[in-house]
Amino acid sequence: MSGLKDKLKADLTASMKNRDEVRLRTIRMALAAVNVEEVAGKAARELSDDEIIKVLTREAKKRREAAEAFGNAGRAEQAQAELDEQAVLEEYLPAQLSDEELNRLVEEAVAETGASGPQAMGQVMKVVNPKVAGRAEGGRVAAAVRARLSS
Repeated sequence: MSGLKDKLKADLTASMKNRDEVRLRTIRMALAAVNVEEVAGKAARELSDDEIIKVLTREAKKRREAAEAFGNAGRAEQAQAELDEQAVLEEYLPAQLSDEELNRLVEEAVAETGASGPQAMGQVMKVVNPKVAGRAEGGRVAAAVRARLSS
């Protein structure tokens, strides 16, 4: 079993003992998403830590989008609940890249590919995405690449 999944299960037990409802429901949801991913496809398999991070990143993004939707609908209590769950999930994710770090990676990728102009965005994204790997949201990466190629 992966180290991250072990940590999630240990934290689940600890949150039960501490009666921390937000953490408990969030970790249960995260483990359920991991289990669904493990049995998806033709054969059941054990996920690696990197694959679990992708699942948790996807779940955190869902929480962020739901919080925004609830906030726009005037449902502040539900929006705050979603943000609380997102905060718990982010404890298990790698630290996000700063704007400076992201721009540096984009610059390196542009130099590596020799890309120029917005039509070369796909080339640059292919080089940048593996380097970023879960440390920055795709939309943020795309915006940085687009800004660099249009300047």
